[in-house]
Amino acid sequence: MSYSANGGAWFRGTGFILGILLLVTVVLGIYWSSEPGEDFYLSKESEVRFRALQNSKITGVETTKTLISVADTLLYKPGGFLSNDIFPPGVWLDNIPNWEYGALIQVRDLSKAMRESFSRSQSQSTEDADLALAEPRFNFDHNSWMLPASEKQYKEATMYLQQYLDRLVDDDATDAQFFARADNLRNWLRTVETRLGSLSQRLSASVGQRRINTDLAGEENASQSTPAPAELEVKTPWMEIDDVFYEARGSTWALLQFLRAMEKDFADVLEKKNARVSLQQIIRELEAAQEPILSPMIVNGSGFGMLANHSLVMASYISRANAAIIDLRELLSKG
Repeated sequence: MSYSANGGAWFRGTGFILGILLLVTVVLGIYWSSEPGEDFYLSKESEVRFRALQNSKITGVETTKTLISVADTLLYKPGGFLSNDIFPPGVWLDNIPNWEYGALIQVRDLSKAMRESFSRSQSQSTEDADLALAEPRFNFDHNSWMLPASEKQYKEATMYLQQYLDRLVDDDATDAQFFARADNLRNWLRTVETRLGSLSQRLSASVGQRRINTDLAGEENASQSTPAPAELEVKTPWMEIDDVFYEARGSTWALLQFLRAMEKDFADVLEKKNARVSLQQIIRELEAAQEPILSPMIVNGSGFGMLANHSLVMASYISRANAAIIDLRELLSKG
């Protein structure tokens, strides 16, 4: 009888402990699933550097600071970088890892533009040494949890960005430059345009669409590797709808921060081209895409059905932002 009683007490105690652990894990998972808002999560090194540069008017400082800040936020927000987690609760979460991936794509695109365009006076000029080391590290696999971990590569990338920033504000280090030219901005916006166009199409596919194949439209002698049907049935699998939605949320969040920074660094260019209003309209559309989600889940109602479709709402904001980007690129191309 005593053995049975002791065994029952042991099982009850174990069950109680497991229940507490499960509750803590669930609460922690909910906390970690919160999307970053207006405030960045910075490393101590970034905080020290940015405090010293608070009132800096040097061209390129705002864009570089913001790129570092977005990368830091991916690493130091609640729960840290979750995409490569293999333990609970991170391994159970999928919304924030998809949000991280969307933001990371924008970080990769801007770091590439920094290396290839913004820091170079012309195509034959020498690339910046620190940016050349930062850009490939941001392109490291975001799902790697060891040997090396993704976080290690991204932290090294931000370290090189910080070194570039230090040289950028140093009057004696003229080898670091940021060229705020209309053609540089236009080239980066072309990449942004393709990213947003893809996201808009993927979001719209939440309800399923029959699309006419326009791959070869506008070119009489155009050809492609393999034949494709004249019409395509495109529909996002039900289990992937929230993944695409949160990837779009992360991508638009990061892009919003970058455009706000470039509004400052490219102020003279935008004024000369009378294009500041166009940029502000893009920012406004992206701000609307970041409104809080009041539903406990991403609803996938039909286009004109009784239930909302969050993916279509997001696609609408992204499409309008993308149309404004096309207009902005056109303005920047004019003399």
